[in-house]
Amino acid sequence: MKLLISGALGRMGRAVYQSAAAYKEIEVAAGVDINAAASDLPYPVYADFSAVKENIDVIIDFSAAANLENVLAFSAAQNVPAVLCTTGYSEEQNAEIAKAAKKTALFKSANMSVGVNLLIDLCRKAAKTLPQFDIEIIEKHHNQKIDAPSGTALMLADAIREVKTDAFYVYGREGKTGKRDKKEIGIHAVRGGNIVGEHDVLFCGANETITLSHAAASRSVFADGALNAALFLKGKPAGLYNMEQLIREL
Repeated sequence: MKLLISGALGRMGRAVYQSAAAYKEIEVAAGVDINAAASDLPYPVYADFSAVKENIDVIIDFSAAANLENVLAFSAAQNVPAVLCTTGYSEEQNAEIAKAAKKTALFKSANMSVGVNLLIDLCRKAAKTLPQFDIEIIEKHHNQKIDAPSGTALMLADAIREVKTDAFYVYGREGKTGKRDKKEIGIHAVRGGNIVGEHDVLFCGANETITLSHAAASRSVFADGALNAALFLKGKPAGLYNMEQLIREL
C-alpha cells in the first residue's frame, strides 16, 4: 500500500513516517507540505498535490483544516481513500467531508489513539451513572498547537452530551460568572512546553470526585492509529468511517 503523507514535515507527519517502518504492508511513497523546499526527508515531498507523480493508494492528512479542500480534491481525482486526522474543522468543512464520503472511503477522527476512544466510551458510561455530578474537561497540549479547545476535548464533551442531552459548553471562566449551572460542561485549555496531549474529565459530586484521564507519552500513539486506519480503509466502499468502527475490527 503506497502512502501519501499530507503535512509531511510537521511533527505528526514525521511521526507517521517513522512509525510506518514497522508496517510491512505500507510504503511511504510521497508527501505534501507547504514547506516542501526545506524537506530533509528521504522520500519525495511536494508543495502541492498537483505535483505528485507517484501512484498513491491512501492519504494520511495531518496538515491543517485550511488544507481540507486540497486533500478532498486529490482524493476524489485519484479515487483513493483518505485518513483525516486534522482538528479544527468548521461545520461547513464537516459537511464537505460528509459529501465527499458519498463517493470515496474517508476516515475521520480528531484523535487517533485507541486509548482516547476508550476514554470516550468510559465518559458516556460515567455520565449515565452519575447524572447529578458536575463535569469539567481539562486538556493540555504543546505551545505550538493552533486550535483550542482540542478536537479530543470536544469529542469527549459530545460523547457526554449524548447522555446529558440538555448540556451546554462553557469555555473557561473569568470574572463574576455567577453560580455554576448544573447543565454546564466546562472545557479548559492549557498550552505549554512540549506536552504531547493530556485530557482529564472530572465528575464532581457532593462528597467525591472521579477523574478519568488519558496522557499520550509519544506522538507514535497517534501515528500508529492513523496507519491502522489506512489499513482499515483498504477495500472499503465509499463512506465515512471512525475509530469506533476500527476498534471493532482489531
